[in-house]
Amino acid sequence: MTVEASPLPIDVPAAQLALLRPADRSDKPHLPVRGDLAHIGLAGRYFVPHYAVPMPHTIKAIAVLRAAGKAEGEELRTLRAGEVFDVLDMSGGWAWGQCEDDMLVGYVELTAIEARP
Repeated sequence: MTVEASPLPIDVPAAQLALLRPADRSDKPHLPVRGDLAHIGLAGRYFVPHYAVPMPHTIKAIAVLRAAGKAEGEELRTLRAGEVFDVLDMSGGWAWGQCEDDMLVGYVELTAIEARP
């Protein structure tokens, strides 16, 4: 079976996006980019399969921000109750996102956060 591509219904400028060099990850602890996902604000700067709109959540009680989504993950810092954590992904009991206070990126247990109204 052959599938033909149909023309796009809108005009798309040629060479709108281009990969010129490897991504600059010099500020990785504060850069919400993984191999599979990035913050929607980084679209056009980092090429990943998916972009996510941050979902603000509140830290319910003192929690730990970790470098990996597992209990053994390196502890990055302690999160205070009431602090805002912008969630970009939820999987396996963990939320991946960015702290609003210092923009640090990491993982928090899902039980430690609640969606903001």
